[in-house]
Amino acid sequence: MQTIVIGHKNPDMDSICAAIGYARLKTLSGVPDVIAARAGNTNERIDFVLAKFGVDAPAFINDVSPRVVDVMQREVISVRADSVIYDAVQIIERNRLRGLPVVDADNRCLGLLSTFKVNHYLFPPRDEALAARTVTATLADIVESFGGKIISGEKSDAIEKFVLVIAAMQTDSFTKRLEKLRGQNMILLVGDREQIQLNAIADGVRAIVITGGLSATDRVREGAKRAGVTLISSPQDTATSVLLSRGAIKVERMLSSELKTFKPETSLADAREIAATSHAFVFPILDDHGALVGILSKSDFIKPVPRQLILVDHNELSQAVAGADKLPIIEVLDHHRLGGFSTASPIHFWNYPVGSTSTIVALCYEQMRVSIPRDIAGLLMAGLISDTLNLTSPTTTPTDCRVAQLLADIADIEPSILAEQIFSVGSPLSTMTAEHVVTADCKEYDEANVRFTVAQIEEMNFTRFYERETELADALSAFRGKHGLYFSALFVTDVNTQDSLLLLSAPPEFLRKIDFPMKHDNLWELPGVVSRKKQLLPHLLSLLKS
Repeated sequence: MQTIVIGHKNPDMDSICAAIGYARLKTLSGVPDVIAARAGNTNERIDFVLAKFGVDAPAFINDVSPRVVDVMQREVISVRADSVIYDAVQIIERNRLRGLPVVDADNRCLGLLSTFKVNHYLFPPRDEALAARTVTATLADIVESFGGKIISGEKSDAIEKFVLVIAAMQTDSFTKRLEKLRGQNMILLVGDREQIQLNAIADGVRAIVITGGLSATDRVREGAKRAGVTLISSPQDTATSVLLSRGAIKVERMLSSELKTFKPETSLADAREIAATSHAFVFPILDDHGALVGILSKSDFIKPVPRQLILVDHNELSQAVAGADKLPIIEVLDHHRLGGFSTASPIHFWNYPVGSTSTIVALCYEQMRVSIPRDIAGLLMAGLISDTLNLTSPTTTPTDCRVAQLLADIADIEPSILAEQIFSVGSPLSTMTAEHVVTADCKEYDEANVRFTVAQIEEMNFTRFYERETELADALSAFRGKHGLYFSALFVTDVNTQDSLLLLSAPPEFLRKIDFPMKHDNLWELPGVVSRKKQLLPHLLSLLKS
């Protein structure tokens, strides 16, 4: 079972650092197969911190929805297209299969061999019974099918259409039957009945199979040699030899006409919908080159998906990675409001009103009495500093201050120095497109059936904002329209003055309710407001309710 520790969409520093830190704690605690992940891109500040402490960025996963690869059978039993049906039937019987994928020499899937089709061939309806005596195969494969050996003549490897004829009557009666079949490519299956064998040779049969392990007389050998008739000895009786002979046709001649395949990355929900209306019993799973990498049966759809989630820095599914609602969520570490979250069974849920989720992760190390590695201490301190604006945000608590000093001692760097380094790197308004600015660290909320978003960025001053205000307003409006939101907000904070600006795209009736000092249309000043979750969001929610 893989456990994915992941933050919210459009991740910020705290979300990334908390995911890495908590995944490392789980691994140090002996939990197998735990990975840190991110549901969006990093930015220059995050990349700077990761490089500073020598840690790779978490794996990028933008959708955790169950996929075919999660439940498919990886150990696939298949059969080559140039194999004979007899061998394929043995594989089906030995492994109790309903069907068998057919592949070429490069393991590319050519189709399916179904037990239904094989049974229909081996045991046809009465009105098709005459066709049962026709076998299209090589003479060599027919001999191999019943374990025979060549007495004289050629064992051809060319595929031919043969008519199987059994000598089960008196000589005179059989001679008349031979006359009716004259001109057809006959294989005669007979016991030690010399006269019938000689008559068949004279009538130009293609081969004679002498059954029961019996031998041919000298007269028969000589006559067959002169006429170019192949003599074969079968250790089986006549009935068994005939039955086994019919298994000599190549598998490629019996491929199922209905073949539905999936890719490993196909959504399991999409595959389930297709499979529900299909008559197929198994579905080959092919890679981009058509090679067979797995098989999916309808019973595989009820398997549990071997993947589970731990959410950090959020607890609302509207902010979570796509597909989070389709997997077990086993833990949540967060410091935001509760957002209507429910699970099928009890989980570890730590929602603590401190300044950052990185603070909570550090407390988890303390609780479990696991020493915090130096690189993780540096990351957690960066997450804490970023989310609390170096412990100056109103969300900062004494716990944050204590943890910050603990992490500083382990990482051997002063918080003020790290804060200066972080906020001097990669101004979003200097490095990002307007479209990226309004979606970076953007959180979606759903309150009383009203959907809205609030994105936040931190700058050293507002100079670049005013230079780009028009294009940012246009990008915000386009984003709101594209996603059908009631309103979209961009919250820009000056980390030096501890003031913010609020840019809004919203209906006129909502804009009229904003009671911060207005600079001009759609832009307001927010003196002393720096926290989205503790200052701005509660105010916006109260306006919505009013």
